[in-house]
Amino acid sequence: MKKSSLILSSILAGLMVLFLAGCSTGSSSTEKNVDNDKLKVVATNSIIADMVENVGGEHVEVHSIVSRGTDPHEYEPLPEDISKSTDADVIFYNGLNLETGGNGWFLKLMQTSKKKENEDYFVVSKNVEPMYLTSEGQESEQDPHAWLSLKNGIIYVNNIKDVLVEKDEKHKEDYEKNAKDYTEKLEALHNENTSRFAGIPKDKNLLVTSEGAFKYFSKAYGVNAAYIWEINTENQGTPDQMSRIIDKIKQTKVPNLFVEQSVDARSMETVSRETGIPIYDTIFTDSLAKKGETGDTYYEMLKWNLDTIHEGLMK
Repeated sequence: MKKSSLILSSILAGLMVLFLAGCSTGSSSTEKNVDNDKLKVVATNSIIADMVENVGGEHVEVHSIVSRGTDPHEYEPLPEDISKSTDADVIFYNGLNLETGGNGWFLKLMQTSKKKENEDYFVVSKNVEPMYLTSEGQESEQDPHAWLSLKNGIIYVNNIKDVLVEKDEKHKEDYEKNAKDYTEKLEALHNENTSRFAGIPKDKNLLVTSEGAFKYFSKAYGVNAAYIWEINTENQGTPDQMSRIIDKIKQTKVPNLFVEQSVDARSMETVSRETGIPIYDTIFTDSLAKKGETGDTYYEMLKWNLDTIHEGLMK
């Protein structure tokens, strides 16, 4: 791990030198901002980028570092990411050990781009009550998937709004109105499903997924959660993990299983064969769908998850 981190740091440093050399005769980022009168915003993933677009509207130009459909847990920045980050007015990241865990790619990128915390880059999960991993030896590590609760998503949105107002006060009223309208929409979806999920029978109330990404979701909507592995550092379940989840499922009357769009489905297919319980559908975790497809915004992603999980567990 140390060796790969050193290699990544060297690559980033080299790319940064090339980038600065190529831009030495161009306009400064300040001059560019005056020309297009938009805040240049970088978000670490598509979920945060969509939130920024909803709050910022016509006043922001947004680049997502991790593209749609790509796992943000482990990532290697591209030259475009260095360019966009260096030129950005503000950068948003999830925190909670998502981009800063593993190979720590985000902090290396910020160092390469010469950005400072709480001046240039900001965490959107500020004030979220963190949940933690439960696997042996990982109990002190935060679970990053806070956005899977709409209440936490609303916290994200308000944090984004506060930073945009600070960076671009002349458009304060627009940012505040956009955030208010957006959070009211998210709040309505949350409230609707809080009452709806309360009607799931106890013996069916178990959300079974490949990765243990649904702790925040489960807490928000009163659903018990079970999984094959806890965090996306593995491609397939181990024999012990498979045996544990199969035994747990057999003790319930859960009607359906679910598989996430960002993982290999083979492990869950094995669980389905061993238990005789079908996989109901695919749900979202770490990324929005491609534009034009179902789940291509944060609101639609959570609505799909809520509708699909509720339908699957009520069968």
